[in-house]
Parts: sequence; C-alpha cells; structure tokens
Amino acid sequence: MVCAAVFAALFLLAAVPPVTANDVTLRSRDGAIELSGTMLGFDGEFYRVDTIYGELTVDGSGVTCEGPGCPNLIDFVAELTISGAATMGDLLLPALIEAFALRHGFEARREDEGGNAFVYILSDRNGGAEKGRFRFRLTNTDEGFADLLADEADIALALREIRPEEAQFARDAGLGDLTGRSRSRVLALDALVAVAAPGNPVESISIVELSQAFAGNISNWQELGGPDAPISLHLRDAASGTGQAVEDRILGPAGLDLARDATRHRSDKALAKAVATDPFALGIARKSATGNAQTLVLKGGCGFPLAATRRTIKTEDYPLTAPMFLYLPARRLPKLAREFLSYTRSPQAQMVIRRAGFIDQAPEEIAIAAQGDRLANAIAGAGPEIGLDELQAMLKKLGNMKRLSTSFRFEAGSVKLDAQSRSNVELLARALESGRYDGREILFAGFSDGMGPAAPNLAISERRAEAVEKAVRAAAKTADFDRLTMGYTGFGEAMPMACDDSSWGRQVNRRVEVWLR
Repeated sequence: MVCAAVFAALFLLAAVPPVTANDVTLRSRDGAIELSGTMLGFDGEFYRVDTIYGELTVDGSGVTCEGPGCPNLIDFVAELTISGAATMGDLLLPALIEAFALRHGFEARREDEGGNAFVYILSDRNGGAEKGRFRFRLTNTDEGFADLLADEADIALALREIRPEEAQFARDAGLGDLTGRSRSRVLALDALVAVAAPGNPVESISIVELSQAFAGNISNWQELGGPDAPISLHLRDAASGTGQAVEDRILGPAGLDLARDATRHRSDKALAKAVATDPFALGIARKSATGNAQTLVLKGGCGFPLAATRRTIKTEDYPLTAPMFLYLPARRLPKLAREFLSYTRSPQAQMVIRRAGFIDQAPEEIAIAAQGDRLANAIAGAGPEIGLDELQAMLKKLGNMKRLSTSFRFEAGSVKLDAQSRSNVELLARALESGRYDGREILFAGFSDGMGPAAPNLAISERRAEAVEKAVRAAAKTADFDRLTMGYTGFGEAMPMACDDSSWGRQVNRRVEVWLR
C-alpha cells in the first residue's frame, strides 16, 4: 500500500510540468482572461510569451504578471544584444551610442568583457539608475546572421546583404522574411575599392579587369599597363562580409572563382598594410580602411572614370557602393532600442557617421552644372536611336532642377529594388513626412540600360520611375501630398553611367533618380 502511494505520488509529480524560472501567468485587470506560458522577453511595454497558442505579444498595461519569470517593472533596464561585423562595431556603433546618450541625457559607460565582447551601460546622469545595456559581440557578418537566426542577438551587423540560403533558413525557422522592408536598414555607406602600393603606375582599372585579376586570369601587371611583374592578390578572410561581398558582387556576376593563391587577411588594417608595403600587390578593400594604399579609379570603355567619392557613393553612381546593414528581428525591441534606431537616421547621427570616417546618407542637392561628366558621357554615348533631339528634351526638362543624391537601383535581373534603395525609400518617406520638401516639385526620373530597342527601354524606365514613386507614397503615410508636387518620367537609355557590355554596367545604368525644383 505504501509502495502504491509512493508510485502514485511520483506519477502525479511527473504528470505536472515543473515550474521554471521563466514561467508566468498574465491576468487581465478584471480577472476574466488568464494566460500562462514561458516569458521570452519584455521590452518595457509589451510581454512576449510562449504559450500553448504559440508566441504571443501582450500589452503590459492591460494585464498583471505573476510568477518567477515576471520582470521588474519599477527598475526595468532595456537589454539589447548586437552581433556581427567588427568593422561596424569597433568604431561606428560606439560613436553613435555615445552621441545618442549625450543627446538624450544619459551617461554612457563602456565595460569590456574580454575578447571581442563589451557592453555599453546607459544610465541617468550623475550616477542615476541604469536605463539600458547594449551588449556587443563582434566577429564577422556570418556570425552576426547566425546569432540573429538563433535568437541570440537582437541586431546583426552585416557588410553585405543576406544571402538567399540564409533568408530561406530564417523563413523555415519561423523568423519571417529578412529581405522585407522593415527587417533591415542601411546604417552608413562605404565602398569596395581596388588598391595598390603607392607609386604603382597603374591608376585605374575596370571591373572586368578586376574580376579577371582576382580569378587569376590576369596575373601580370603588364596586362594592366604596369610593370612586368606578377600580381600579388590580397583580400579579406572568407568569413568577413567584405570578402564575401567581393565574391558576390565582383566574381559571381562574371561566373568566376577566386584564385587559390590570394592572400587572406583577418582585418582591414592588416590588408591595407600588406598592400601598401608590397610593390606588386593588388587588393580589394573598403574605402574607409585603405590606410596608405593607393586607391585605383574604376574605368570603362564607354563610361567616364569613377572615383569612390562621397557623392558617387551616395548616388550609387560608383558601381561598388557597399552599404553597412543592420538586420532586425520581427519582434519588438525595447523602447530605448527603438529610440536609438530612430536616432541613427537623424541629421545629428549623419554628422557622427561622417566624423567616424564613413559615408552618411544625408541627402544632397546637386546642380546640373556640377554634372558635366555625366552629360558629356551622355552626348558621347549617343547613338542612332538616342540622338540630339532626345538629349535636348531631357535637358529641357531637368535644366532648372537639382538632382537629389538619393537614387534607386534594382537587383540584378529583377524589378525589385536593391537593399540600399529599399532603405532609401524609407529615408525619403520620412523626409516627406517631416515637410522637408513642402512647396517643391519632386520628379522621379527613370533610366534604362541600352540593351534592345530604344522605345521599349523608354517604356521600362518610365514604369520603374512610377513604381518607385508609388513605393515612396505608400511609405510616407503621414505626408501631406497637397503641399508638394510629385511625378515621374522616363528617359530610357539617354544618360548611361557605364558600359552595357557587362552585367555591372547594365545594373548601374538601370536606375531611378530624384530631381527637385
């Protein structure tokens, strides 16, 4: 009998789920509704709970919380974990956090946790209560995505777009579409540039030549107009976003593989130093980290040479613009974290980005008189289908307008905007909502590549301009469109930026520009 009672008690204990440290019960204020589950997170306003109905988000103002997993509502501290590319996390993010803290009346204190980890503690000034902890784990882009997909990070720092297989893995894991408009944003801009040792007589290189060199098909500087000497290749490590971007954007479109004898480097600083001290080196680096190496201008047989300048990177006229991304989860972040993300798009944050050595996204207006190279190239590239009449009509329409540095381009072989352009939609929409362009005329001008007949290209360019205009209107939900004029037009292949004999050139030429009056 005793044994039977013991076994019965053990059975009952086994049948009742054990209470864990994260178990909670949320009860409505009137007691009519009760919800139990495992606390997954609290952002200071909303509870995130795993229940028998799935993961639910519940407004904290309408319920009481009972159980060991309930947070401290009085002394709540916002927690944010940031993982990924050290290029972004070493300098840029800390500078933005410190500026954000100063502007919002917080004191920011950094505590190193060993290795590549540290935490910023934000508290009220004069030794007041903690308000937030921004924790960093800096490795590379791959690790940032892995931590985000494993729900071990709130923000991933990436030096490239998410790859299709990573996006599919996220969907399969129930994390939604990481390529969606609200799941990523561009924090700052940079560019991939070809670099050589100071004193190397080669000052320019085409993207085709660059891809051939890094595939090993061009192996001597003499083939590039330099000395009779073997080319020594230098590139970031395979796990870095910079190294992967070279394979995705330079070698991949040409159907080429990286040469086996390329020297890999674990940091931007090490790469720049190696190239600067090797007279026969050719490297691909980020513009923000070229050190003493000599930057080569990109050239094209039918396009004017393009240097990686602040303006050409902003407009994406430079074909190897390299946005720096923040990838976000589908769930809500704490209010303090959301305020920080909002701050990163402010004019004040753009100044911080510039001071940190990166390219900001503050829009600039460019007078047509400052675009002589583009117009000269359009005239030089005019053919039998695009003659003087078409160019004069374009100049008549744009002549008293200014070009905005915000441009829109499309993914290769697709009508979908690329990642930087999707971010640009949000930036322009916020500017419209703020009334920045009230009283002005905004014209979305579409351009195409030169493949195929001119008439269909003209129609395609106009459809793209219309699509961008609609996207901006849809994103600017609170804008008063009665206070400004918006329209769109297409100019087809009238103003090429690069040659159409490569996928890179065609992609640069397919664009929508924004013009203001």
